[in-house]
Order: sequence, then structure tokens, then C-alpha cells
Amino acid sequence: MDERRVVRVSKYLAKHLRHQPERIGITLDAHGWVEVDVLLEAAAAHGFPISRAELERAVADNDKRRYVMEGGRIRASQGHSVRVDLDLPVTEPPPVLFHGTVARNVDSIMAEGLRPMKRHHVHLSPDPETATRVGARRGAPVVLVVDAAAMHASGHLFRCSANGVWLVDHVPPAFLRVAESRFGPQGPRSQ
Repeated sequence: MDERRVVRVSKYLAKHLRHQPERIGITLDAHGWVEVDVLLEAAAAHGFPISRAELERAVADNDKRRYVMEGGRIRASQGHSVRVDLDLPVTEPPPVLFHGTVARNVDSIMAEGLRPMKRHHVHLSPDPETATRVGARRGAPVVLVVDAAAMHASGHLFRCSANGVWLVDHVPPAFLRVAESRFGPQGPRSQ
């Protein structure tokens, strides 16, 4: 299977396992799972046939480990806009977590905090490199540092998804700061 096909299958999975399962006639269970055979039949019936080997490769090769397959079922690791309970245990986070964004969002984030927007949780990265890659999807990245230890101590609940993304309901502005980069807090400046 060529790389373009892997990407197409992954995007198809994201759309239907995270956002619009009803579009192809599948129903996710309360925890976001669907039987692999049901997904494959629905995809074929809706004009996007996927072989089991293609599905397994798309899951295994996804650099962000967005999907989990176990016991004949599959689900997205996080990022749902449809109501699911991933049934992840509350876990003590590392002292610091990170969030990637772009400069145009920083002022509102620093005023209102990080909110889940159309998703169920705010997604936080375990390291600044991952947050930089996330922020770079929408332009020049800005990395925010989250004082996860202080949030946890004040009662905020953290969960960690199967692919290492940390999930929290909201990050108040008091727990945020802009990371210093080698160019300073706002990125490179023209000379």
C-alpha cells in the first residue's frame, strides 16, 4: 500500500471514528469502540473499501498512534467531537506539559485559558517537540508551557490516552506561560 493510500485511510478513520460515524452507518459504543468487521463492511458499502491489511497498516504506521485495535475492535485514541467516554483512568501528570498553537491564538488563550473547543478535552503534549509539531500544522508554532503539577494539586483531573496525549477539561490562564524559544517567546524576529 502506498503512502498516499495510508494517509487517505487514516483520514477516513479520523472522520468516522472521531466525528461522523453515522455518515457511514456505524455506531460507536459508549467508549468509542466499533467492531473492525462492522467498520470494514460500512466503509465498503459507502464507496471506500478498506482491506484488513490496509486498516492494520494505517493503525500501525500512524506516527501519532491515533487509533487502537484490540479484541477485534477499533477506536480513535482521542480527539472525538461525538460523545464518548474513553474510560481512561485519572492519572497524576508530569510536572510540566505543553500545548502547541500559533501566535494569533496566544492573546485569547492567555486571557481565557485553553478550552476544548469542539472536542471533549484539551490535548497536551508530554514534550515541547511534539507541541511544536502540533502548532506547526496551522502556521509558525508557539509552545505554551502548562504547570500540570500545580493544576493537579489544585484538583484538576488528568488522563493520558493510549498514544501519550494528556487530556484535561480546561487549562486556566494562571497555569500557562509562553515557552522561551531560541528566538525568544514570540519566535524569530526580523533584523
